[in-house]
Amino acid sequence: MKYGFVKTAAATPKIRVADCDYNANQIIACVKEAYQNGASLLVFPELCVTGYTCSDLFLQSTLLKAAEKAVLKIKNETKDLDIVFVVGVPIAVKQSLYNCGVVICRGEILGAVPKVNIPNYSEFYEVRHFTSGKNTVESVTYAGEDDVLISSKQIFRCLGMDDFTIGVEICEDLWVAESPSIRLAQSGAAIICNLSCSDDLIGKAQYRRDLVKMQSAKLCCGYVYCDAGFGESTTDMVFSAQNIIAENGTIVSESCRFNNGITYADIDVERLMSERRRTNTYIDYIPDCNSRYYSEKDFEIKKRDTKLSRTFPCTPFVPSDKSDLENRCEEILTIQATGLATRLAHTGIQNVVLGLSGGLDSTLALIVCVHAFDMLSLDRKNIHTVTMPCFGTTKRTKSNAEKLAEAYGVSFEEINITLAVRQHFSDIGHDESVTNITYENSQARERTQILMDLSNKYNGLVIGTGDLSELALGWATYNGDHMSMYAVNASIPKTLVRYLTAYEAQKSDGTLKNVLLDVLDTPVSPELLPPDKNGEIVQKTEDVVGPYELHDFFLYYLVRFGYAPSKIYYMAKLSFKDKYSEETIKKWLTVFIKRFFSQQFKRSCLPDGPKVGSVTLSPRSDWRMPSDASVKAWLDELENA
Repeated sequence: MKYGFVKTAAATPKIRVADCDYNANQIIACVKEAYQNGASLLVFPELCVTGYTCSDLFLQSTLLKAAEKAVLKIKNETKDLDIVFVVGVPIAVKQSLYNCGVVICRGEILGAVPKVNIPNYSEFYEVRHFTSGKNTVESVTYAGEDDVLISSKQIFRCLGMDDFTIGVEICEDLWVAESPSIRLAQSGAAIICNLSCSDDLIGKAQYRRDLVKMQSAKLCCGYVYCDAGFGESTTDMVFSAQNIIAENGTIVSESCRFNNGITYADIDVERLMSERRRTNTYIDYIPDCNSRYYSEKDFEIKKRDTKLSRTFPCTPFVPSDKSDLENRCEEILTIQATGLATRLAHTGIQNVVLGLSGGLDSTLALIVCVHAFDMLSLDRKNIHTVTMPCFGTTKRTKSNAEKLAEAYGVSFEEINITLAVRQHFSDIGHDESVTNITYENSQARERTQILMDLSNKYNGLVIGTGDLSELALGWATYNGDHMSMYAVNASIPKTLVRYLTAYEAQKSDGTLKNVLLDVLDTPVSPELLPPDKNGEIVQKTEDVVGPYELHDFFLYYLVRFGYAPSKIYYMAKLSFKDKYSEETIKKWLTVFIKRFFSQQFKRSCLPDGPKVGSVTLSPRSDWRMPSDASVKAWLDELENA
């Protein structure tokens, strides 16, 4: 349970219908196995102590007493294990019988949660045996304990890790319009446990999977769904043990159907709570639902430093499902192009001006312009691309810029700025041999001035090329490449720029495909310093500020989820263990944090640009930060990790 990660598990033991002692032994074995594998939370299927398919045997006192004895055995033989788990059992209270999920930890029953929605259609006839626990609040003596609370309105909280909170619902409760898990989650439960016995039919597995996935998304929760499997009676139904663990709309683990066993997944409860705090509509509509309305029961288990089974993609901005990558790239390009097309249509402007360097960012900006102009049926010749060579320009990038313009059928011109920059050096008294920041930024600002003036000449908009990664690091010349009239790449990180350009190359052929592939193969550089004697790029951005794949990883988890630097460092070590040393990761994370805080002033006055993903640094959209905030607490937290 380190850095907010809780190892959860769903276990489907092989049972015998109505053999409670046998089933208890199977459950105990699963608890011990899950504990040995580092699980802190374990969920079992619905009515697993007796078997779900007992039918009218549920009305036999012999079975109910055997079930209670089995629960006593289960809790006594697991009392030394630091794990909380939920088992399904029928519990009789006065004239009613409830289908319950009993929550047990270290030999204590924390509470029993009754099923609320009792199905009585198709193959289900539970109303014949069970009573809904919707309004039930009973305190009973059960399995050797007094005052066991039976209520559907219970939340279980881990002492010393407040974000680790559990709610329970049972099978059909998930399938109805207003699931108990809605109120449980809004009242603070970060993880919903669903004890289920859902029979299998053709097509039902995908529907079940979608239900769990969307419920976890709607409730911003972890959802552990545990299904019954081999051992239940097959008189009329077959059960496939389809165990599913989801987190905030993503299935993080799923069992192989028709195979009993234990399925594991790490759920990040810290992330879930961060997401809920960020979404201020999360609890607005439940004025009657608070901690006083839903009882809370604390439990305590020792924190164990267990190995995470989940992984974190090195490129979180890029779809992990490669089969979906093409669709995602097309969608992103369409969003970017639609934003630009809308601005052009609104202003009535039919020309754009773009500085085309032959690098990645300006290439993507050109691609977006072409898509937007095609969308509006405008002449591509109204896209005025300009290459402005100076001291650091190489033949390779200059040639690629020209080839791109020709391949796309846009206007192209070359304006050499060397003399203008030298005149500027003379005006401000700068020695050209001193290749410092004045030397570099004078070139960047001269290019921006030309673009702005050309926009007046052509009555067009200057299209910005800078990307999200550069904004995060402040890797832009203030009022140079930092400025434009519409910034189409403002929410596209460098790692995604590369994928989008590769996608465009894949769709293309001939000269266009070749030049796009060469752009992808060119080192990222602002080309502000003279090339080497062979005419090759000397100034490589990633040698100065660090690898963009690391910075994009840091950016995603810092801004999207508000993770502490130590947690980001921990995750990065796991993700990049085969590529970067721990020292290297920490070095560049420190650089990222320092630059991110010190360069906010550049982000506070950004031009407009379309929001594409869940992370953006526009001061008008998702990110508002003082330009003068101290970075000390973040650096200290990382140093003390």
